[in-house]
Amino acid sequence: MSTQEPLQIEQVVVYHVRLEMRAPFVTAWGAQRERDLILVEAAASGSDGQLIGWGEAPVLAQPAYNEETVATAWHILNDFLVPLVLRTPIMDPRTVHEHFAVFHGHSMAKAALEGAVWDLWAKRAGLSLRELLGGTSLRVPAGAVVGIQEDTAALLRQVEAKLARGYRRIKLKVHPGRDAAVVKAVRDAFGDIPLAVDANGAYRVEDLPVLQALDRFGLEMIEQPLPWDDLLGHARVQAELTTPICLDETVATPGHARQALALGSGRVINIKPGRLGGLGPALAVHDLCRAAGAPVWCGGLLETGVGRAHNVALATLPGFTWPGDLAPPGEYLVEDIVEPPLVLDREGYVPVPQGPGIGVTVRRDRLEALTVRRHVHRAGP
Repeated sequence: MSTQEPLQIEQVVVYHVRLEMRAPFVTAWGAQRERDLILVEAAASGSDGQLIGWGEAPVLAQPAYNEETVATAWHILNDFLVPLVLRTPIMDPRTVHEHFAVFHGHSMAKAALEGAVWDLWAKRAGLSLRELLGGTSLRVPAGAVVGIQEDTAALLRQVEAKLARGYRRIKLKVHPGRDAAVVKAVRDAFGDIPLAVDANGAYRVEDLPVLQALDRFGLEMIEQPLPWDDLLGHARVQAELTTPICLDETVATPGHARQALALGSGRVINIKPGRLGGLGPALAVHDLCRAAGAPVWCGGLLETGVGRAHNVALATLPGFTWPGDLAPPGEYLVEDIVEPPLVLDREGYVPVPQGPGIGVTVRRDRLEALTVRRHVHRAGP
């Protein structure tokens, strides 16, 4: 990887785009009805002309998952990260995150620009992103996420539809008051399907009896039951449960992953490049967990095909042994912006794009129609 010539970014365009969702996605934080996020387009010269790389900041509508929003990502990218990259020759895409370390937090903004660099680097090398990352699988297993529904009947219809599509694991969003009874209803209706729950930090250590009630349903995992910063509380709860705790929001850096594994705060880690600040730190967490014998899987944040293509390539690495939240964007967005579209095959797998870089192309007509604002940066003379 590092044998290539340094990469000099010549232009970066930051886009704020707004997409329509097929249906509101409801979690413990509330409902998401439109999808506003940030796309980054980076350009550099290659042997056959200009190359374009794409990245995505899958920020949510409010600072509930982490501290970021569209407004903060727009500010951090345009005022800090992009100017830094334009004046810094890149020796290896793994080093981009190190350059960004001078700025605290804002992982999704960092992941967007870092992702565009990885895409550019792979295209310049004539490799798919999967090959560049060292992935081996040509398709990756996908799990489905079912948000909080108005009633149990609606929930069961959603689960039935996801199973009919072939998804290899069902994950239910839960929160206090809609937890054990919801899981029981799904178990009663569908039996011993691969089933998990995700609380997005909605419980406290004092809610241990509720979590122990979930423990009897043979779940694959209970994801992020406690607040993001409660490593000790997660360790206390995990010691009382048979079901593995999976950490999501808690692991914002490779250092957090190291601490969580040492403390026994969870037995599984959900790896999201956006949460970790890019593919570089995501690779670091993957390698750390693999050495520790802890399974990982790739989470999702309602990305467009740009971000989802990055995630699918990452999920081809050998440590990703569980189905990821990798539903094709067409499942939740009225209109995606890439071609060819990512798809789900009949066995519940997403084929990995095989073209150079992320393997999909952004459709300029759709990008234009969905863009709220853009900012163009060019390297100085």
